Amino acid sequence: MNRKIFFNENPYSISSNEKYKLFLSTLNDLNYKHFNGCKEYKKILNFFNYKKTKNILISKLPYLPIKLFKKYDLLSTEKQKIIKIMHSSGTSGQRSKIFLDKKNSLDQIQALKNIFQYNFGKERFPMIILSKKNLSNRSNIFDAKNAAYLGFSMFGKDYFFLLNDDGEINYENLNKFLEKHKYSRILIFGFTSDIFEYLINKINVKKIKFKLNKSIILHGGGWKKLENKKVSKKVFKNKLKKKFSISKVYNYYGLIEQTGSIFLECNCGYFVTTNFSDIILRDKSLKEIIEYGKKGLIQLISILPTSYPGHNILTEDIGEIVSESKCRCKINGKRFLVHGRAEKAEIRGCSDAV
Repeated sequence: MNRKIFFNENPYSISSNEKYKLFLSTLNDLNYKHFNGCKEYKKILNFFNYKKTKNILISKLPYLPIKLFKKYDLLSTEKQKIIKIMHSSGTSGQRSKIFLDKKNSLDQIQALKNIFQYNFGKERFPMIILSKKNLSNRSNIFDAKNAAYLGFSMFGKDYFFLLNDDGEINYENLNKFLEKHKYSRILIFGFTSDIFEYLINKINVKKIKFKLNKSIILHGGGWKKLENKKVSKKVFKNKLKKKFSISKVYNYYGLIEQTGSIFLECNCGYFVTTNFSDIILRDKSLKEIIEYGKKGLIQLISILPTSYPGHNILTEDIGEIVSESKCRCKINGKRFLVHGRAEKAEIRGCSDAV
């Protein structure tokens, strides 16, 4: 399969019927590649009597529970070819480790670039990053937050880090930055909880001398911290609009385990699959596929992972596929919602095989 077809400048260019045929071939090829390249993955698939026949239905292809990436080093290429190691966020001590060779890293960058530029254009924006200025790309080891900031920073320029070393907002420097770019559209990027903490709750608009109403806010990283505060997506956007008159607020959904094939929120409020990605929902037994309009456990599929077996992952998130027909945004792709983490999420079985 020629993988170049997926990297069209329009990341929503492939229709559902064509995409299924392309994914069927590509995912079967990836499955076979990782089976031969990763001994742990091979053990898992042998444990479940995986047959190396061609064109197994996508819903029948073996998937990995996301927790396995926290327990094992899963890579399908030689260790000396690895140029980046990505770590998931987390405070429990166990974090996923994702191993990228040069080709896989470049594919992820190109996919992210296609998705962002299709939605926001090719212009590079002056960028406000909701973090301290202690991010570095000098190492080949990245955590989820560093990876997100550094990944999206390629769409920005003249970066301004909102927080000083003490975690406080430097209004003097912020105003200098805003004065410099008062005629430009600014990209504000941060994790969802940081947007809520610093923009909605903490920042004092009376100390800001310039308007932010033309800005774009891009955020991701989940709503777990906000769920306890009873903050819905609607309330979140309304607070930003009321405080700053910013109406362009976009959420994205994605995993460090499938970096690059993110799902960006469309103007209708849904996450949308792209040429690089797809989604399946499973019931609690994991045996049945959930029909549209009902909630189920999210299984994410990506054609990007080639240096590690992350192409077919069962997450611990609950989602709902709303439609595969086009909403008023008129782009191809499944529309879906994420309803949060499954209670006491734990998928058993596969780890016994390794």
